[in-house]
Amino acid sequence: MKVGTDGVLLGAWAAVRPQDRRMLDIGTGTGLIALMLAQRAPEAHVTGVDIDDVGQARENAAASPWSGRVAFAQCPVQEFETPEPFDLIVSNPPFFVDSLTCPDRGRTAARHAVHLPFGDLRDAVLRLLAPGGRFAVILPTAEAERFLAVCAGRLALVRRTDVRTTPRRPAKRALMEFVRADRPADRSTDCSAAAPEVSELVVGTGEHECYTPEYRALTRDFYLKF
Repeated sequence: MKVGTDGVLLGAWAAVRPQDRRMLDIGTGTGLIALMLAQRAPEAHVTGVDIDDVGQARENAAASPWSGRVAFAQCPVQEFETPEPFDLIVSNPPFFVDSLTCPDRGRTAARHAVHLPFGDLRDAVLRLLAPGGRFAVILPTAEAERFLAVCAGRLALVRRTDVRTTPRRPAKRALMEFVRADRPADRSTDCSAAAPEVSELVVGTGEHECYTPEYRALTRDFYLKF
């Protein structure tokens, strides 16, 4: 799986706070999102982890200006260990649950929740996320509702953006940001007890290769054509 709109959306949308110094990209693939985070956070160290070979991600990082702050590990996230928790975790995970798998095993691993069921992803985030950290994920809308059900009582949704490809089409993707449901209350900064912030993003105008101003504004730092 190469560069896709889902990864670009997540890498650009995930909230990067000034205090975030350690970041994790689960299911890093080619390292796209990890490199986007490194570009956005000049003082952060970013780790990408993937069950498949991370050689291409390492090559991409080596060819980038951020190679000194990005590292990759080939390891199932269920087994991934770290000496310190992460301030920000992101994931563009495999998501198909009940659909037929593809004969191509690599494509199946990238698109179907076979090796990373939603419950395992939730548990990995809870194990690796710092007490005040955030977790951002992108999923198709139907799978987003499944993931919300899996996270109930464990991870609290604080922000969601539903993504339409064009104004006339229904939302196809959901960008979601979570905090720990059990994080200590801080009335000055905590929003986990409040209703989540909900918004919508339309990618294209409906004409070929024409993008909305909102999508251009979100992603222009990562597209040469913008």
